[in-house]
Amino acid sequence: MVTRLLLVLLLTLLFSTSSPAAGSPHISAVISQSGLDFAKDLLVPRAAETLAQPSVPDIERSVSIPIIGAVRTVASRIVLGGVAVADSTVAAGDTGVVVAASLSSVNLTMEWSYSYSSWLVEISDSGNASVQVEGMDVGVSMGLKNKNGSLKLFVMECGCYMKDLDITLNGGSSWFYQGFIDAFSNHIRSSVENAIANKIVEGASKLDLFLGGLPKEIYVDRVAAMNVTFINDPRFSSSSVEFDIDGLFIPSDKTAPQSDMHFGDTKLAPPLGSSSNMLWISLDEDVFNPVSALYFKAGLLQHMVDKVPDQFLLNTASWRFLIPRLYRKYPNKDMLLNISAISPPSVRINVGRIDTTVDLDVTVIVLGSDDKVPVACISLSVAVSGHASVSGNNLVGKVELNYFSFDLKWSDIGKLHTGIVQSLMRIILKNLFVPYVNSYLGQGFPLPIIKGFVIRDAYILTSYSSIIVSSDVSFIEPMNRSGIAVVGPVSKDPVVTMKQLV
Repeated sequence: MVTRLLLVLLLTLLFSTSSPAAGSPHISAVISQSGLDFAKDLLVPRAAETLAQPSVPDIERSVSIPIIGAVRTVASRIVLGGVAVADSTVAAGDTGVVVAASLSSVNLTMEWSYSYSSWLVEISDSGNASVQVEGMDVGVSMGLKNKNGSLKLFVMECGCYMKDLDITLNGGSSWFYQGFIDAFSNHIRSSVENAIANKIVEGASKLDLFLGGLPKEIYVDRVAAMNVTFINDPRFSSSSVEFDIDGLFIPSDKTAPQSDMHFGDTKLAPPLGSSSNMLWISLDEDVFNPVSALYFKAGLLQHMVDKVPDQFLLNTASWRFLIPRLYRKYPNKDMLLNISAISPPSVRINVGRIDTTVDLDVTVIVLGSDDKVPVACISLSVAVSGHASVSGNNLVGKVELNYFSFDLKWSDIGKLHTGIVQSLMRIILKNLFVPYVNSYLGQGFPLPIIKGFVIRDAYILTSYSSIIVSSDVSFIEPMNRSGIAVVGPVSKDPVVTMKQLV
């Protein structure tokens, strides 16, 4: 029966009006069929637990009893209990997602009473009853829209179907039983079906509040935050759901702009990695260049070096024979190296590799008694390449030096020997600059994953101008923990917790 109910709900989706395909996101997240199954297996059993407390109104009817006539009869305090999920399925249609489930071991308890009065006699009686339901199917089709940069969930169709009922009455007079069963079976069925459908809609409204309360930005540090507002309506295929996310970095003191705009026609992202992976996240090259611009503007792309593996190199005495003028002007003085980017690094993502070019100024500074004296400046153009990986829920990276070129920008200590400068710069870049960069890339930045879920078995693919993360996910946070947020510090928790969803 669950298959039939699923088919009916899918037809509702297929013949609903769908929105036009939408634009080019900087981040696209695709939940595959296995990802939908994972979410279904996580939520359906917990949702089934809440169905044991539907609000079923009392049923009152006039029952015709032979010889006696019309008897006023009431079924009250109808309680559903013993709910267990026997089977469930989820499928995506053109405009939404359908979830259907078959419930087993469904039983009801209730109380009954009747009263009859005439000018001759007045009688009444009461008792309780148990109702065994031989199977129950429930299903719901839900759509998703973008509303001001958040997801808006709504129920398009919801249904519940109860199979055969076996009603056992206790107490009272046996002559009344069959009349009650004949009169109340269909009414009990329809009342419980409606109550369960209302309970499902209530649960969907909580899920809608949860989705609407997801943070619109991921705080990275005092400089940058990632804008994770949705910029298009979700797109549905027969086996996946795709979400478009802005994905650009913004200053952390700025509020992510709200947007429900569309940018034209796009196609669903093709499956990548294993076809059984739950989640694909595609990050455009444009995600990375703005963040380097933010850090450059904040003045953080510079590093003052006062320690090197060969510390004697940072003393003028070590250069007395190679740069005599330096030693004569500043005998036996310690030095610093100020390594500063002169423009934001440029990131280029190619097939199988990530390339970055950084333009640097390396200024040599002599430490005087009371001051710091810049004595020379060397301009560098440094090319590094690297790869990305996933650590926890963070996208991290590591680079290595490819090549560099340099020019003497200015000098107060005379002309510097090219070979000496080249050797010194290579030491500085390989032993200081690259490890320093990798220490930050190793921290990475958070991917847009809901708190409590952890990426596992990630596979990274770099294609032209984009990085694709293909992975499964695990749920590790207990359901009774409150506070659902995108991984990483955020300004506030959403108004609905995972516990409240079910």
